[in-house]
Amino acid sequence: MNQTRCTWCGNDPLYMNYHDNEWGVPVFDDHLLFEFLVLETFQAGLSWITILRKRENFRVAFDNFDYQKIVTYDEAKYEALLQDSGIIRNRLKIKATIANAQNFIKIQQEFGSFSHYIWQFVEGTPIQNNWKEMNQVPATTTLSDTISKAMKKRGFKFVGSTVIYAYMQAIGLVNDHISSCFRHASIKHQQ
Repeated sequence: MNQTRCTWCGNDPLYMNYHDNEWGVPVFDDHLLFEFLVLETFQAGLSWITILRKRENFRVAFDNFDYQKIVTYDEAKYEALLQDSGIIRNRLKIKATIANAQNFIKIQQEFGSFSHYIWQFVEGTPIQNNWKEMNQVPATTTLSDTISKAMKKRGFKFVGSTVIYAYMQAIGLVNDHISSCFRHASIKHQQ
């Protein structure tokens, strides 16, 4: 079936599958919200396809993105992660993931779930954009600036506005599929 897609996924089957089944779909599950936060943290400065290709390696290395386990990581686990060639071996990003797990749990304790916290920024309803071309899609918005500042204030690392906007797109806070993409309308009607 030849469907019109956002051009960024090209013809790569892994990218197309992510585009068709995950990107822009509203996520309310805290475990998956944390997974995307970890992946977006590591994506900073790299291409998303690089992260997607290593996603399963990240899943194994970070105990299935279990933030309850990640907060217990000691120096030995940190050093093991630095030696793991299956992931992006960046000291600051690994440390950020551990710190972000701690802050994620603090938010859960305060708001009942991370989902409640992150979705409050859009009042529980995804922003529906109607871009005609991919070059119209912004890298940051006033809202991503706001969320970035709020998360930094709570101690999160690697959550600059560009990372946060990509996170918003990934978890469906915003629907940035171009209007001609077959997923644009179907995601819009999932609300």
